[in-house]
Amino acid sequence: MATFDLVVVGDANPDVLIAGAPAVPAYGQAETLVEAGSLALGGSAAIVAHGAARLGLSTALVSLVGRDAAGDFVLDALSSAGVDISLVARHEREPTALTVCLGGADGDRAILTSLGCLASFEPPKQLPSSRHVHAAAYFLQPRLAAGLAELFGDARSRGRTTSLDTNDDPAGSWKLAPGVLDVCDYLLPNEAEALALTGTSDVRAAMAAFADATVTPVVKRGRHGATALNSGKTHTVRSTPVDPVDTVGAGDSFDAGFLAGLLSTGDLDLALALGCACGALSTQAAGGTAAQPSWNQAVTYASATTSTAPVATIAHNEEES
Repeated sequence: MATFDLVVVGDANPDVLIAGAPAVPAYGQAETLVEAGSLALGGSAAIVAHGAARLGLSTALVSLVGRDAAGDFVLDALSSAGVDISLVARHEREPTALTVCLGGADGDRAILTSLGCLASFEPPKQLPSSRHVHAAAYFLQPRLAAGLAELFGDARSRGRTTSLDTNDDPAGSWKLAPGVLDVCDYLLPNEAEALALTGTSDVRAAMAAFADATVTPVVKRGRHGATALNSGKTHTVRSTPVDPVDTVGAGDSFDAGFLAGLLSTGDLDLALALGCACGALSTQAAGGTAAQPSWNQAVTYASATTSTAPVATIAHNEEES
């Protein structure tokens, strides 16, 4: 029997969120006042794990933080949400990664990340028993990227399903190691990432590029919902757009909702609808985790706002706190 529903592998760090940042901050030791600032749990993998636990999945995170105050903050935020952190190692010398998000007036943002110990992160060869393994921030963690095909292959050999959200590639190469997609069940890029990964100019062409692959691409399209390609059939779910407070981590919250829906129902359309609901609801507060929904909240929102009618029939097998 699986120990966990979900094991998430990847990055974890604090996010420093600045609202109302100027397009080009003034240097020369000039002090610029901004609209707001806050500290939140960050890192794609950490946000997915936090969201999945909020949705009722038994979830473990495999990651690396430093022996510093930033690492303490990350571990406290995760454990408070019910995430198992027993496999989050602490580096003896290198600091915890740190991200600063500068939010501009038009809703766009600049993301500044210090990798810290993430460049040294190498997960164990064998993960704890689970139903599903998800990996995130592929391009930020070279040792994880180099061993991911082996890690996923081992997971698949043990009957687990797998998924990957590459997130952005700061180097701009967008090259995945050979064999990764062969042992990946679901690839979860946003629209820009899907185009970059396939070298195409629109979502339809990106989907076509995956037509001969065994992986199921699930492309997150923000206000336009999400689209997946499985066994030659295109699945699209659209939801009513919301006015966002902050979009940091929305794609990661989508991942959590999608995986929770998939593991609970096995239905791709329902999973897409729950992913869209979780992504949308997460934008209603600053940071990636403050507004992540419970299972009932996600199902209620998806039932009312998405194009997939049967969402309201989903039942969860655990009581919510």
